[in-house]
Amino acid sequence: MMGRRMGRGGRPGLIGVAARTAVIAGTATAVSGHVAQHQAQKAQAAQAAQQPAAAPPPEAPAEDDMTAQLEKLASLKASGVLSDEEFAAAKAKVLGI
Repeated sequence: MMGRRMGRGGRPGLIGVAARTAVIAGTATAVSGHVAQHQAQKAQAAQAAQQPAAAPPPEAPAEDDMTAQLEKLASLKASGVLSDEEFAAAKAKVLGI
């Protein structure tokens, strides 16, 4: 009748089922990949928001540095490495005199 075969009643054959399965599997893979990528981006953004910006370490006050230098000079004088004159000159230099 008009060139159409009526043997199967309109059901797809083996190739049609395989093609439909391939399309469904491909779509599922694409969607799951997109979801995984989206979740990874959200996790990165959340992690970046939780990390505080690294603050530079506070500078030591100049007084502490000056005290340490004076103590070092005093220990050098006490051990005999510096004479009284050398100690006085170095001390004046540290104190800015």
